[in-house]
Amino acid sequence: MSSIDRMPAIFYGHGSPMNALEDNTYTRVWQSFADRFARPKAILAISAHWTTRGTAVTAMAAPKTIHDFGGFPKALFDVLYPAPGDPILAARVAQILAPIPVKMDQEWGLDHGTWSVLIKTYPNADIPVVQLSLDMTQDANYHFALGQKLASLRDEGIVIIASGNVVHNLARMDPRSSGYDWAQRFNLAMRTAILAGQFNQVVNYHSFGQDAALSVPTSEHFLPLLYVLGARVGDEPVEVVAEGMELGAISMMSVVIGE
Repeated sequence: MSSIDRMPAIFYGHGSPMNALEDNTYTRVWQSFADRFARPKAILAISAHWTTRGTAVTAMAAPKTIHDFGGFPKALFDVLYPAPGDPILAARVAQILAPIPVKMDQEWGLDHGTWSVLIKTYPNADIPVVQLSLDMTQDANYHFALGQKLASLRDEGIVIIASGNVVHNLARMDPRSSGYDWAQRFNLAMRTAILAGQFNQVVNYHSFGQDAALSVPTSEHFLPLLYVLGARVGDEPVEVVAEGMELGAISMMSVVIGE
């Protein structure tokens, strides 16, 4: 299969779940993906909001819409994203990741890290979606390696998407700030490394010291990015397609691998 036929790998800097209801510079970029890329057979999603011990994949035929947040308007809780599941794709993911054991999950569904962005790209919710969990017992190298293993799915008509934030520090959010110095420095360092194809610097983000410690106080929003970077094939194009720093401490950078 040629690179023209290969589906992209996309990292969404998802930010607030309110983006599901809003029209802004970020959501318009997410909307553009449906026109930019061929329609996928299915979607494999990795979200910051499904953290587990061990690896699991949603394997049900009809995953539920999970409203895993609080304090937002009722309109957001009323949003449903009734995309079908894909048990066959779930089994394929397990096959690719072997000998790592992968649980065929029947309980989770699609959390807001997945549906709040997909509702912009594929609003009809008519493309099957399977979600892969984040094994929080493993380090960054492990998650990058899983992305490398999963890259072959892109040649099978599957879009790999991941959803999180390069900088995500809820404790330091400030509506008066356009971006703390540490957040801006870390975000720029990651942006520079990504565009240069120096993914080892992203995997080893801890080496950026205090800037990394403040920008990534917990890793679950950062790790999804590593799946997308790991899914790069050869010297494929890497593009930063959206940027911004919300509330001083939330990076909205989105990244596309492929063309």
